[in-house]
Amino acid sequence: MTDPAAQLTRPGDARATANAATRTLCLGEALVDMVSERPGRELTDVDRFSPHLGGVAANVALVAARAGARIALAGGAGDDVWGQWLLGRLRDAGVDVSLFALLGEFETQLAFVTVSAEGEPAYHLRGQATGTIVPVLGERLDQAVQESAALFISTNTLAAGDERELTMRARELTIGLGRPVIFDANLRLHRWGSRDEAADAARACLPGALLARANRAEAELMTGEQDPERAANALVRAGAQSIVLTLGCHGAILRGAVHADEPGVDCRVLNTAGAGDVLTGTLLARLALGDFDPAAIAGALPEAVAAAARACERWGAVD
Repeated sequence: MTDPAAQLTRPGDARATANAATRTLCLGEALVDMVSERPGRELTDVDRFSPHLGGVAANVALVAARAGARIALAGGAGDDVWGQWLLGRLRDAGVDVSLFALLGEFETQLAFVTVSAEGEPAYHLRGQATGTIVPVLGERLDQAVQESAALFISTNTLAAGDERELTMRARELTIGLGRPVIFDANLRLHRWGSRDEAADAARACLPGALLARANRAEAELMTGEQDPERAANALVRAGAQSIVLTLGCHGAILRGAVHADEPGVDCRVLNTAGAGDVLTGTLLARLALGDFDPAAIAGALPEAVAAAARACERWGAVD
C-alpha cells in the first residue's frame, strides 16, 4: 500500500501542507472534574462537589476552540448522563465532535478533586477515561490525520500499549506529512510503572514537535536538570523546535526557535488544576490562527500566562 504521507508535500513544509486542512486534531480524554469548593478538607469531610469539564485534551480543545481555532477532539466517554454532559459542553464551545463518541462499554470518568489551602489539587478517580481513542478512531486514523492541519498529543494516551501505538502512529503520520505536532507532557506518574518509563515516553514525543510544553517538575524528570534554563535547552536539543517551560506563579520561558521570558501574573489562587491546559490551549489557538508560524508562540506567551493565572482563580479551569 502506498504511504499516504508520500502523496503529499515534503516533510517540514508545515504551512504549505496545512492549506490542505484547517482543523487541529486533539487526541485524548475528556472527564468530569467534581471539584470540592472547600479548601483544605479531606475527601470524606467535603459536603459538596461541583462538576467541571476536565482532561488535558478536552481542556486544550475547548480553550483553543473558544479562541477561534478549528479543533477536533478524538476520544470518547461513557454513554451515560455525564458523557452526554461532556459532549454538550464540547459542542457548545465550538469543538468539532465528529470524532468523539459515547461508548456503551465505558463509564465516564469522574475525578473527585480536593484542593489544599494553597490551591494544589488531589484526584480521586472513578470510571474510565483512557482507552477511548482506539475504538473511536480505529481504521479511521490515517484519514483523520490527513484531514487535519496539525496534531495535539500528551502522555495521557501513552501509558497503555494500544493507545500508545495509535498515538505514535498519528504523530509519525503528521510529521511525515510535514504538519506540526504540539505536545504537552502532562505527566501523571500514577499511570506509569516507573518514573523512567514515563520520562522515556515523553522524550519520544519531542523529535519533530513544533512546540512542547512542560512544567518545571516534568522538565526535570525528562532531562535530569533542576535549573529551568538548562532543562529547557536540553529539551530543545532532544528535538523539539520550541519549548515552553511553565514556572507556576513565576510565569514561563520559551526556548528554541524563538526566545522569550514572561513573568507571572498576580492572582488569588483557588485551584491550580488545569491551568497548564489553559496555557497550552491559548498557545495552540494562536499558532493555528497564525498559520503555525513559530513566532506566534512568543507573541501569544503573555496572553497564555495571563489566561493560566485567571484559570487559577476559578474552581474549574475552563469555566
